[in-house]
Amino acid sequence: MEPQKVVILGAAGRDFHDFNVLYRDNPAYRVVAFTATQIPDIAGRAYPAVLAGSLYPDGIPIVDEAELTELVTRESVDVAAFAYSDVTHERVMHLASQCIAAGADFVLHSAAHTMVRSTKPVISICAVRTGVGKSQTSRYVVDILKSMGKKVVSVRHPMPYGDLAKQAVQRFASYQDLDRHECTIEEREEYEPHIDQGFVIYAGVDYEAILREAEKEADVILWDGGNNDLPFYRPDLHIVLADPLRPGHEATYHPGEANVRMADVVVINKCDSARPEDIAAVEASVAALNPKARIVLADSPVTVDDVAAVAGKRVVVIEDGPTLTHGSMSFGAGVVGARAAGVAQIVDPTPYAVGSIAATYAKYPNARGILPAMGYGDAQTRDLEATIEAMDVDAVVSGTPIDLTRVLSVSKPMTRARYSLAERQPGQLEAEVVKILS
Repeated sequence: MEPQKVVILGAAGRDFHDFNVLYRDNPAYRVVAFTATQIPDIAGRAYPAVLAGSLYPDGIPIVDEAELTELVTRESVDVAAFAYSDVTHERVMHLASQCIAAGADFVLHSAAHTMVRSTKPVISICAVRTGVGKSQTSRYVVDILKSMGKKVVSVRHPMPYGDLAKQAVQRFASYQDLDRHECTIEEREEYEPHIDQGFVIYAGVDYEAILREAEKEADVILWDGGNNDLPFYRPDLHIVLADPLRPGHEATYHPGEANVRMADVVVINKCDSARPEDIAAVEASVAALNPKARIVLADSPVTVDDVAAVAGKRVVVIEDGPTLTHGSMSFGAGVVGARAAGVAQIVDPTPYAVGSIAATYAKYPNARGILPAMGYGDAQTRDLEATIEAMDVDAVVSGTPIDLTRVLSVSKPMTRARYSLAERQPGQLEAEVVKILS
């Protein structure tokens, strides 16, 4: 039989993982292309032959998702496999209809078929939406494991925005590693906090190879998820974050709903910023989707490093980019911290936006009023700098998880808004961790 022709719909993350696990070296299928969305400058490149395997000596092209119908028709594609995250159920089905109309079956691969088994215990931190608080929860769980005397190695959901072949397996243990791998702002936001805690974090493209390297130096593997994606490794404890600032999203976004249904523990975060009725609504929704999951309520307290530098001042607030873009939020920890610090005014950066920052506001109007830390490459980083420099403000409040002064050169004083996780009933997460390690 002729191999089935496949196109994988992706965003430079799960698409590559699903290919590696399900399609690479599988003669029953022929992947004709990946499509790309969400992430700038991915389309027009190729998944390199060195990673694609013996069946693809020329690699696999990556095309813009806007070309999907033409691609399916031109290549007589048999199967369109959806493989990215943080999209509404409605959006997924629109893509399904598009592929079906063009003549291809539409497939959503299960977590069970795409998760790799580890020889070490695995704890996964995932979410219902981007920007719900996975990062501080990962740090919180790492501290629990550290107090138990366990050596933890974190593995981060992929963000391969550079040379894919060189990024197959990446290990980060120092700031020098971030520079050596030419990490973008988005990558630094995920890796740097683990380095600050004194821990190793891996990332890259080939996640089975990454896992085997991480296992060599770990007692426990922590899966640090991206967006609202499913874990790539089979977890012994699956922790999922839900957001009462976006009630209902736990049941209307893919694959966030699947995460809730799979969860051992659901942490409803940001309770200190949410209305009681919204917390209750998320609790009820989670209980209906997964009656077996333990529900943990948590706050996300924010502190500002230098209150005196911003109190009574006109400031611009920077938030991490994905929270404002495909996460669809209009504010984050930076705004919470700025208001608590008593700033006089949060100045809207939209009129001053330069280049790709202006394009971000056009695509994601919900982000207006706050400055997204877009930095998928050097050009975007320079646009971010130029936007800040053009603004008539006294200071900058940065709500990203990293020290932006390491990658930005601006004349205005900048202070950080830091956020953490605080269980309303302390000890619940520790008890769940102890269960799987005892």
